[in-house]
Amino acid sequence: MPYGKKKENVFMGNVKMKDVAKRAGVSVATVSYVINNTKNVLPETRERVIRALTELDYRPNSIAKSLRQKMTNTIGVIISDASNPFFTSMFRGIDDVFTKLGYQLIVCSSDEKPEKERKYLELLSQKQVDGIILAPTGGNRNYINDLLRSGLPMIFIDRYLEDVKIPAVVVDNTEASYQATQHLINMGHRRIGIIVGLKDISSTKERLNGYEAALKANGIPLDPELIKSGYSNTLEGYKAMLELLNLPSRPTAVFGTNNLMTIGLMQALQNNHVKCPEEIAVVGFDDFEWARAFRPFLTTVAQPTYELGKTAAEMLLKSREEEIKVTRVILHCQFMNRESCGCWLPR
Repeated sequence: MPYGKKKENVFMGNVKMKDVAKRAGVSVATVSYVINNTKNVLPETRERVIRALTELDYRPNSIAKSLRQKMTNTIGVIISDASNPFFTSMFRGIDDVFTKLGYQLIVCSSDEKPEKERKYLELLSQKQVDGIILAPTGGNRNYINDLLRSGLPMIFIDRYLEDVKIPAVVVDNTEASYQATQHLINMGHRRIGIIVGLKDISSTKERLNGYEAALKANGIPLDPELIKSGYSNTLEGYKAMLELLNLPSRPTAVFGTNNLMTIGLMQALQNNHVKCPEEIAVVGFDDFEWARAFRPFLTTVAQPTYELGKTAAEMLLKSREEEIKVTRVILHCQFMNRESCGCWLPR
């Protein structure tokens, strides 16, 4: 500022819109239109407002810069369960890509509730994020389509909505589930229970499909009594295992189709003094660091969690520059053969 020029009576971090309006010679409403990008403003007027924002340091200077570029350098991430270590590892892959490029992340957890997911989608849209990575709950199809039509880039992760045309990064759920069930069949089991997750998400449907396909390929009749829902959490996984234990003819093996449900079913076995794998063999879906802290060591299907996040982040960046023609990227899982399946027992 040139010497002798009067400085407005504003303090750093306490600048109001009326101060910006005064500096730019416009109304407060016009300043609001520019900041929130809610109404078209003449280019020369917009430029004056941006210049005033910068000179008065209205919020960080990066805000004014982002207005010029029509970018906020902010990415929204909506996961379904912040307590699940699966998503913790997946988020690391997302974070590593965006942080080194100077982006900020807004992370939300829907808790598998469509109404909460809708609330966060609205919030992220209002904040004008540059893109969203979403693990969908299965609802809000119309609103998500509205966001797409508005031009907001989005990527599905871990699961997808069949009728919503958004690129997705997922794993080969059906094939991995088939292999896990086939492994138990190869161990001699014919009465195999399965604990599935929330019915409206694609990964649940695919894992159940893999289980059913393995039974059919081996001539084993499908018994609906052996299919229980654990609603993708530990407590319900525990309850589902109790239901299987209370069947007149209990299963000799159980496939838990996510990590939290597998923890629940293992707790149910322990609390009811059922030996694993001697009495009931177990295979879980999702590997986690403490899987080998269980006794017996858990046999699991390991997902490439970090790669899921990394790939989704890279796809979102690419989608900002060009139209992505690939609708679904499918990553492969790895079968971790340990002790809970009973492969080490004498046969």
